[in-house]
Amino acid sequence: MSVRPEAGGPAAAGRPSDAAAVAAAPRRRRLHPLTFVVGAVRELAALLAAGATGLLVGGMSTAFYFTLAGLAFGLVFHVTGWVIFTYVLHGDRIELRRVLIGRSVKSIPRDRIRSVDVSASLPQRLLGLAVVHIDAGAEGGEGTLNAVSRQEADRLRRVLLARPTADRRPPRRLLARAAPRWYLYAPLSGAYLLTPFAVAGSVLGTLYNLGDDLGLITQRRVESVGHDVAGVAPAVAVALLVVVLLAMPVMSVIVFSLFNWDFTVHERDGSILVERGVLTRRAVSLERRRLRGVELSDNPLERRAGVVRLGALITGLGDAAHRGRLLPAAPRAAAGDLAARVLGPVPGPLIAHPRAARGRRVARAVAPVAGVAAIAVLAGQPWVAYVCAAVAVLAVPLGLDRYRQLGHASDGARLTVRSGSLRRRQVVVDHGAVIGWRIRRTLFQRRLGLATLFVATGAGDGGYSATDMSESDAVAFAAAITPDWLAPFIERPAPEPPAAKDAGPGA
Repeated sequence: MSVRPEAGGPAAAGRPSDAAAVAAAPRRRRLHPLTFVVGAVRELAALLAAGATGLLVGGMSTAFYFTLAGLAFGLVFHVTGWVIFTYVLHGDRIELRRVLIGRSVKSIPRDRIRSVDVSASLPQRLLGLAVVHIDAGAEGGEGTLNAVSRQEADRLRRVLLARPTADRRPPRRLLARAAPRWYLYAPLSGAYLLTPFAVAGSVLGTLYNLGDDLGLITQRRVESVGHDVAGVAPAVAVALLVVVLLAMPVMSVIVFSLFNWDFTVHERDGSILVERGVLTRRAVSLERRRLRGVELSDNPLERRAGVVRLGALITGLGDAAHRGRLLPAAPRAAAGDLAARVLGPVPGPLIAHPRAARGRRVARAVAPVAGVAAIAVLAGQPWVAYVCAAVAVLAVPLGLDRYRQLGHASDGARLTVRSGSLRRRQVVVDHGAVIGWRIRRTLFQRRLGLATLFVATGAGDGGYSATDMSESDAVAFAAAITPDWLAPFIERPAPEPPAAKDAGPGA
């Protein structure tokens, strides 16, 4: 039984009524009974192929009994899973229990929870259900509730991420929303551009394996298809290639829209709430207090169009590449504005690295290909050496661009480092999130007076590097942020002795 708080009362600000109810009378709850319907639909879709197989192999009766047995087994499986699973929400933790022959209890402390991911597929959305995924990092583990009502999912998200400190910010504030024209940026990303081919390859592979199991694919039929493909007229082949090339950007926009439809970022109850998707609507809550920085990434095509992707650096967040996404592809100005809202302004302008770093970037881009070319010459494969030599020449502009992208800066509250070309990454980290430094100098770097400064953060990848800085800049950059940490390691010149005064003539 729930009590509706009065508008503007204390329960409306911060929702303390939920926490009080949990602490007063924690009770055991089950998943929503309608999960049977979703499970049955999923099992039925999976058994359609199996029923078709039985129809081809043994006729109508075999297919009917085969499908009926599969549905019965799936129903028993889902009913059993619903009966044995319960969860209890306490004031300081949530417990997930499974009791059949043995008992399994997973306890997740609330203060260890990094994020609460609420997602709903199309059947679940039609039934008002949602899946709640709790991420508590390596220390607290993970837990999944599949599935509960939408109202219960919102309540769990709100209670599990609530903290004792009062949050005086507005209960829900819009931070950013993707504009429909941003979906046209999808062809600039190789992942979305090649997704249709990956899907087509998976479907064709499944059909081939199924046909092979049923005996529909034989050597003679494969050879016949090969002759038909080889006999296609060049004009037809060119036309098919043009159609495929035109379909790639269109399909990438469709796939991008399905995953990122109505991409919105809100701030609510001290958390950053990110919602996206059409068929499966996903809502990820990220604790504001665990936010350590942001990452802006792009590729050469996105840079030319002024497009960047924005992610959050959260301590202990699993699958950060997907759960920590704040903007999929957006104009740089919009991404910078959102970064300023959630963390603070991006420091700038960036300080360029020494010219000695340029030679290292070019050498590191050319050396691998040049090495393969040398091996090819020794192995008596001149054509391989020619190809590698051409690639090495093309790698020179890549090395030069890698040097141009190097940079670092600090504004007294946040630091930023940038590197990369084919995938350029600029990381912005709050000074308070720095947990250590590492200055590394290889043999070649020492000869050039360079060093790589590694910033340990404990969030995202665990740390980020400022490559090929000058040695003095690396030490000064770290010492300006955490002077007490580096003071014991910095050698300061001894003070000069005071000059002796000139003695008089009688001395």
